[in-house]
Amino acid sequence: MFKYGIDHLTVDIAMAIANGSQKAIIDEQAKNNIINCRKKVETIASSDKAVYGINTGFGPLCDVQITPEETSKLQENLLITHAVGVGNPIDKQLSKLMMICKVHALCQGFSGVRLELVERIIYFINNDLLPVVPEQGSVGASGDLAPLSHLFLPLLGEGEFYINDEIVPAKRGLEKHNLKPMQLQAKEGLGLINGTQFILAHAIKGLDKMNYIQDLVDVSGAMSLEGFQGSASPFKEQLHKIRPFKGNLKVAERIRMLLKDSQNLQNHYECERVQDPYSIRCMPQVHGASRNALSHLNELAEIEMNAVTDNPIVLSETEAISGGNFHGQPLAMALDYASIAVSELGNIADRRCYLLLEGKYGLPRLLTKAGGLNSGFMIPQYTTAALVTENKSLCFPPSADSVPTSLGQEDHVSMGSISGRKFNQIIGNLEKIIAIELMYAAQAMEFRRPNTFSDIVEENFKIIRSKVAKLDEDRVLKDDIYAIIKLVQSRSIITN
Repeated sequence: MFKYGIDHLTVDIAMAIANGSQKAIIDEQAKNNIINCRKKVETIASSDKAVYGINTGFGPLCDVQITPEETSKLQENLLITHAVGVGNPIDKQLSKLMMICKVHALCQGFSGVRLELVERIIYFINNDLLPVVPEQGSVGASGDLAPLSHLFLPLLGEGEFYINDEIVPAKRGLEKHNLKPMQLQAKEGLGLINGTQFILAHAIKGLDKMNYIQDLVDVSGAMSLEGFQGSASPFKEQLHKIRPFKGNLKVAERIRMLLKDSQNLQNHYECERVQDPYSIRCMPQVHGASRNALSHLNELAEIEMNAVTDNPIVLSETEAISGGNFHGQPLAMALDYASIAVSELGNIADRRCYLLLEGKYGLPRLLTKAGGLNSGFMIPQYTTAALVTENKSLCFPPSADSVPTSLGQEDHVSMGSISGRKFNQIIGNLEKIIAIELMYAAQAMEFRRPNTFSDIVEENFKIIRSKVAKLDEDRVLKDDIYAIIKLVQSRSIITN
């Protein structure tokens, strides 16, 4: 049982809560943290001292003090006016992850919201009442203001919910669950919409996918190596211990495991080749560098998952600090770095696809013995080339840009929401590239029979062949490609 605000949140735990396999609650300690902080806010709100966001306006209007009678209206106006997102809705899983991360932050007792507000959000999570959130509109400083406003508008009976796959007005969704709209009080609107939960949810989703895909890329690379009948010597442990990057060591270890007891590779020992192309022999260096980048993002995302990122931060009855914990730059820069890392995995996989088509070392050109009449596997590599270039174009770092907003009060912003969205777009393209490499590798392995491969490679060969037959004569390959993409997305290829 995960305890919001108390236990340590990770990518795996956040995903488990989101998919319903892990239960999460507010225990008594977290409730006390929320209640005690709320008392501090109420003390501040009833005083004459101007404290940003509690009894003042927002952004450039921070010098306008608000009367106690206007406090509730001020907080509700905040959500209503900031809900200006555009574009397609994010998927439901992202909406749920945003709420999970926000609840965990609120439960730490520095935000000043009421317990009943937190309990209402948890009800939304547990009952799949998932707010509809447009994907565009956040600049990633002052937090993800627009998407978080859309996320929490339904608390007021505004906005929309997903109920199953249907989009319904928030009021109807609340009525279906016998819930009434809430009235926000001092500090609550700001506590809800300041924060990095949109950026963070995209990081969590992408990291969860890449936890599998970075292993899968080693598998597709090893299968391509088998098809190419490359050398296993570049993966020797001694070689990598003298340049001991963690990612490199891990990939070299995995490639050795994936090639263990391969009869096919024994044929390489007496061949005339001195060395293989980089896309084969430099897998530890390239795949490993990507692992290092993803590990860094995971480290930072885990810090952010367990952090408080709204504003102001309530420390006592007399002190609420207006700082910058909402600024998305720590995640934005790491997401941009990780995007390059993911793109490069596709880049090197495309090169291996091309390598298998060249007709070298016992493989027929275009992986078909009936070339001329048949094009074989010529054209799917066009698709990988297109996807690789699309990914390269998506690698421009939004975190390197900033457009001032809020009349200059927010004069440097992170644009991290764009970094998060692009990170996941690149991952989606990588899934397709790897699917095509797996298809190429399986076809190349056909020409190495009757040689046998390692147990794990043989098992994956069978999985691929259960969905896609060997190509002897040209046929429509679209269905083949989609079948293997589905294997990739369902995590059906064995990686360990």
